Amino acid sequence: MEPGGCWFLYFAYGSNLLRERLLLRNPSAALCALARLQDFKLEFGHHQGRTSSVWHGGTATIAQSPGDEVWGIVWKMNTGNLSSLDKQEGVEDGIYVPMEVNVHTEAGKVLTCRSYQMKDYVCGPPSPQYKKVICMGAKQNGLPTDYLEKLEAIETNNYAGPVPIMEEIEAAIKAEKINSA
Repeated sequence: MEPGGCWFLYFAYGSNLLRERLLLRNPSAALCALARLQDFKLEFGHHQGRTSSVWHGGTATIAQSPGDEVWGIVWKMNTGNLSSLDKQEGVEDGIYVPMEVNVHTEAGKVLTCRSYQMKDYVCGPPSPQYKKVICMGAKQNGLPTDYLEKLEAIETNNYAGPVPIMEEIEAAIKAEKINSA
């Protein structure tokens, strides 16, 4: 499965673990594999110390950390969605930078994927809503139980105000249930 001219592989480890979240802006995304990124750890942070205006807390990033691993999902996406994915990840605002990572699938394959890493961040806890989306995505896609337990143990900032993107995601989940009934 070598990336061709019309599609690419994307390794998601944050809110884009949840299919409905990713599909809001990237309709071509199709599940490819569960995978782990070796020698990285999951962190949450505020770009330049500023809280995410979308999620009202720290957002996920990956940091090099020998011996650690980050589990995620490899999505196969149409290159037509590359600019919408970059926009969602704040690339043009300099929040995240795209990077190429090699991830290991459960079947033992190594896949080269696009992923994103936050630039210039200060560690900070996520909002409960952001953490919920990550945990829902991890459960939805069957990430390993011990990794899911690690995600569920993440401390949040206890933000209780409105999170409009959460309402969009919940509406998409509800619509999908109605359509599949």
